[in-house]
Amino acid sequence: MNIAPAIRAHNVLKTFRDTDGSRDTGGNRVTAVDHLDLTIAPGEVVAFLGPNGAGKTTTIDMMLGLSRPDSGEMTVFGMPPRQAARAGRIASVLQSGGLLPDYTVAETVRIIASLHGRTAEVDAVMDRADIAHLANRRVSRCSGGEQQRLKFALATLPDPDLIILDEPTAGMDVESRRAFWAAMRADARNGRTVVFATHYLDEADDFADRIVMLAHGRIVADGSTAQIRNVASRRVVSAIVDEDGLGTLGRTISDLEVVDRRGGRVYLSSADSDALARTLLTATCAREIEVATRNLEDAFVALTSAA
Repeated sequence: MNIAPAIRAHNVLKTFRDTDGSRDTGGNRVTAVDHLDLTIAPGEVVAFLGPNGAGKTTTIDMMLGLSRPDSGEMTVFGMPPRQAARAGRIASVLQSGGLLPDYTVAETVRIIASLHGRTAEVDAVMDRADIAHLANRRVSRCSGGEQQRLKFALATLPDPDLIILDEPTAGMDVESRRAFWAAMRADARNGRTVVFATHYLDEADDFADRIVMLAHGRIVADGSTAQIRNVASRRVVSAIVDEDGLGTLGRTISDLEVVDRRGGRVYLSSADSDALARTLLTATCAREIEVATRNLEDAFVALTSAA
């Protein structure tokens, strides 16, 4: 039995008119998503990373059926995104909009629950999103983080197979962010597919099974956190070593790079970090040798800048 991908994008192109363009000529076209190919399997937890203007939100809008590709194909569980949304298989937490300010939190949840025939779930989803104590507060009086938690409650009401999050923890304090991701981890363990765009690199590092990094509408890296780091940068070997030792290394390691000097330590890099560490141990008087992989932020900067 063939199981359709949770999300499949094939050669997806999306452009917009440049607002600075001439009205008479129709304006120049700006490419937001540039022939994107992407497949996400059911049950995956995937983070979208990229600088502003990379195409993350435009891609998410097409996944949700809020906009359509100029060319190419976008499907969700083998069907058009709008059809998947109507069937309750997909839900979202977006960064802005979507709430009526004059309703209370409880009224908002009850209205959306009635649309899905799940009024019995109102109390449960409010407890899960940690908004039960806000039940009688008007939406307009809620903080940005509280509104995000309300959106999360609304998104889980139809019990979707796929949930898409665009900067879901924007405005949340540290405690609320932790509670939110604890709930999302529980969903993922139960088989729900989770796709999220974030500027918090630690969220992607801690939560995602897979990272898709975008720049200029294209995928520049796709893999696990460890794979992304390795694609972007070599490991760094640091030690306390004198100038004679550095001279020995320079004669032995042809591509030796001195990355930094601080706190009495020298930070070194080479394509073969194992050989570099062995040379430090056997051919110099180096001490306190450490080998470390550069972090996700280093990888992010290196990959997106190169793109």
